[in-house]
Amino acid sequence: MNQESPKPSAVLNGQTAVVTGGSSGIGAGIARALGEAGANVVVNYSGSRERAEEVVARIREQGSQAVAVQADVSSESDVEAMFRQAVEIFGTVDILISNAGVQQDAAFTEMTLDEWNKVISINLTGAFLCARAATREFLRRGMVPGRSSALGKIIFVSSVHEIIPWSGRVNYAASKGGLMLFMKSIAQELGAKGIRVNSIAPGAIRTPINRESWDDPEAKAELLKLIPRNRIGDSSDIGKAALWLASDESDYVHGTSLVVDGGMTLYPGFISAG
Repeated sequence: MNQESPKPSAVLNGQTAVVTGGSSGIGAGIARALGEAGANVVVNYSGSRERAEEVVARIREQGSQAVAVQADVSSESDVEAMFRQAVEIFGTVDILISNAGVQQDAAFTEMTLDEWNKVISINLTGAFLCARAATREFLRRGMVPGRSSALGKIIFVSSVHEIIPWSGRVNYAASKGGLMLFMKSIAQELGAKGIRVNSIAPGAIRTPINRESWDDPEAKAELLKLIPRNRIGDSSDIGKAALWLASDESDYVHGTSLVVDGGMTLYPGFISAG
């Protein structure tokens, strides 16, 4: 008889999280993890309301409140409207998970300006707009005794490609490298105000967008050569990391990229090249 895994305590009870790009993949895994920990969750989506509502239903089944909200994170008016709606429904926002992101791959010499701009606009400008809106709400609301030791928490979902160059995807790598220094710069600025700012840098995670990398045995074998832990990550691995960063358990963690990659950034190609 299988035993269920113990559920996390309601460490985020009474807090509200906005999760951008929360309708699938890593975002959905984070949204579910925060909901299981007691948070109210705003599941942001840009395209598929149906998938967002599926995530909302899962969170409600866990006993937490959730709502799906459409917004293009690269649009200032959409972001402002999303945060207004979150405040109208739940009273305030305590946690931002800035996860929405895209890839538009092309060789550098063939990459169009539209392909460059779309990735930068969503991955980097979107993070700026959402973090600014969240910070303004944290400062408007002020501290709530007993809710959290921080005034607010901002967690960006970056990538190991804030560290590792990525040929053929210069727009994506540039967006994530920029996101890393954006995170550190606002962490430096906001820490004294009681706002904690960090990033998660995932490696290879099993999501629908990269199915070809793990569904095909040969492609999977090649990918595993880059991962000393010898497995591909799941969205739940990132959800657990986000929950820890959003909780008071990590209160002294600030301005840090938490790399969750099975060791990919250990450059495993050097294992036998010494």
